[in-house]
Amino acid sequence: MPHFTVEYSANLEMSIDMTDLCDVVREAALETGIFPVGGLRVRAVRCEHYSIADDDPDNAFIDIAGKVGVGREEKVRKAAAIMMFQKIEAHLEAHFGERPLALSFEIRELDANTNMKRNSIHEKLKEKGVV
Repeated sequence: MPHFTVEYSANLEMSIDMTDLCDVVREAALETGIFPVGGLRVRAVRCEHYSIADDDPDNAFIDIAGKVGVGREEKVRKAAAIMMFQKIEAHLEAHFGERPLALSFEIRELDANTNMKRNSIHEKLKEKGVV
């Protein structure tokens, strides 16, 4: 953990490089200093079907949802969310002037009793000397 999912309206496909945005989210998460590099995942999901506000075809959205494991205080998660949102917002700043764009971001802590995972990437990173 953490895993971040970037959902976006299909009408952004030609104007925003989603790979770059995923990299910005990943780098911002690492800069917080609270997430292990081996557990970090960022993926973008294009939404073909959507309806936004007044149904103007220029309206667009990006919703970034983060799932994190338990164990960090709320103030730590909040500080990370604020810092990450600021970096994402700065990356997208020019796009707000191009079209109506709704950006949302959230970090949710998972339930320790129902969150199951297995990850051998951590072992590979230890061998490479990456924390």
